[in-house]
Amino acid sequence: MSGLRAHNEELTSLGLTLPGFVERNKVIASLPSLGLLTLAGLTPRDIEVEYAEVEDIRQVNGLPVEYDAVAISSFSAQIKEAYELADRFRDAGTRVILGGLHVTARPDEARKHADAVVLGEGEPSWPRVVEDLKRQQLQEIYDSRDTLFDFAHAPMPRFELLDPERYNRLTVQTQRGCPYNCEFCAASIRLSPRYRVKPVEKVIKEIRRIKELWSRPFIEFADDNTFVNKRHGKQLLRALAKLNVRWFTETDVSVAQDDELLGLMRDSGCKQILIGFESPSQRALHGIERRSDWKARQYDSYMAAIDKIQSYGISVNGCFILGLDGTGPDSFEGVLDFVRQSGLHEVQITVLTAFPGTPLYQRLKRAGRLLNDQAWEFCTLFDVNYKPQNMTVAELEAQFCWLAGELYSESGTRRRKEHFLQNLRKSERWIRNERRTDIEYKVG
Repeated sequence: MSGLRAHNEELTSLGLTLPGFVERNKVIASLPSLGLLTLAGLTPRDIEVEYAEVEDIRQVNGLPVEYDAVAISSFSAQIKEAYELADRFRDAGTRVILGGLHVTARPDEARKHADAVVLGEGEPSWPRVVEDLKRQQLQEIYDSRDTLFDFAHAPMPRFELLDPERYNRLTVQTQRGCPYNCEFCAASIRLSPRYRVKPVEKVIKEIRRIKELWSRPFIEFADDNTFVNKRHGKQLLRALAKLNVRWFTETDVSVAQDDELLGLMRDSGCKQILIGFESPSQRALHGIERRSDWKARQYDSYMAAIDKIQSYGISVNGCFILGLDGTGPDSFEGVLDFVRQSGLHEVQITVLTAFPGTPLYQRLKRAGRLLNDQAWEFCTLFDVNYKPQNMTVAELEAQFCWLAGELYSESGTRRRKEHFLQNLRKSERWIRNERRTDIEYKVG
């Protein structure tokens, strides 16, 4: 299940006319499920495997019945549609296995719609699932939450099951988990609290495989925080520089402290990194990272870090969360001012979202602040399903739409890109890389 639709009609209408927001929706919708492709890679080759995406179950009239079993993964926002799809398959006599972040967070709910559920990381359980299917002895629960998968044994994902023309980028994972514990984070840290890296040679083999299928691919590293381990990151980048690929990833602001790392990122084809700044207010950052308040402690470096990273020709996509506790209606103007003053090349705004299984969800539920604690369809990052601390739901929705209009208007998007290129030309590093960078940005 790969579609993502905001329920806020005003925001949806904005998305149809604002270039920045339209581009962002396309990126979300065009990423394949690396988890399912990885499980396909663990499946013996004598078993026929197909990969399919369902963006909108309302467009599915019937179901093929020739499958012995289907494995379904979905975002929380689409999990109810995934359950409906699972029910249809089961009614047709097909066995259904459900897994992923949402299923791990809500196993009892998922079991009502599946013959089996896989909890935690999928790799440790999948070979047993396949063998049990062969013996027709499928178990109801496969629980690997206490098992850490060794990345040294990571399979090659079945990229050949995809139609490359369907996607604007393909995903590769270089690590799993995160040493930080942000309250709102619903990424792989909820499957695997222990941080691990994948051997560089494994990552490079996956990219080489993608290049066999797609001559000039754009890679997105599907990591929580790619360069939190600087040593591993540098080893990866040195190997990556030989492959002539373009790539994007998510990481944290500390990359700005390492010039060698930034140079390697630039030389290996990095086009953009997404950094979660979360808020232009230090007060709002306190408590977001629950182990050492790391986010709040980085606040003073924000402006200089953006300037430093972008001086290497690497654009920064700054991510901000609206509706954080400690913020009010004035926070939207604060984000707009920060974006303009910082010279960010791109920006992503989201609404604070309590995903199941996160500390944020648990805290807001205890406080009675969730509007509906089962309304997973509102877990889109663009819809409000909780009571903000210092504003009304209506104020949060209205101000979010206003900010989206300001940031993603044609003039706002053009202003950021022009500012980025102007500052890049002023940089001393521009002189050394002028011809290469100029061609890339004129084309891209």
